[in-house]
Amino acid sequence: MMHVYEFEVFEDDGWYLALPFGMEGGTQGKSIKEAAINASDWLQIEMEHRAMRELPFPQETFGNEPRNNGKIMLVAVNAGTNTVPRVTAAEAARRLGVTRGRVSQMIASGLLEIFELDGRTWVSTYSVDARLTEKPKAGRPRKATLA
Repeated sequence: MMHVYEFEVFEDDGWYLALPFGMEGGTQGKSIKEAAINASDWLQIEMEHRAMRELPFPQETFGNEPRNNGKIMLVAVNAGTNTVPRVTAAEAARRLGVTRGRVSQMIASGLLEIFELDGRTWVSTYSVDARLTEKPKAGRPRKATLA
């Protein structure tokens, strides 16, 4: 599904901020081009998140006036559950170096994000990659000692 939204781009403290109209959040870049690329990535992930969670998409609005003396930029992405990078639970286990049972535990505790597409359950590679980036240590965390 194609999503088109207006963003305001303006300079602030050496950064170019890109803030969408009608949504919370935004992104930034060291140049207008970088801010535009990051706005596209941000919108892609935001729309995929909403699709996976079956959340409503914000109403597209056009003709917005700048709020921060910036410029208006249109950002368009094709995003939905079909565009979410995904793997099976077995592949997630292989990538994470854990058992399939541990993946089920991680899903149940919200450490991995799942969604349904075409009657199958998938694990988003975004959540697998985030888990790999965190590199949690094996075993239980140590109890804090009182000083």
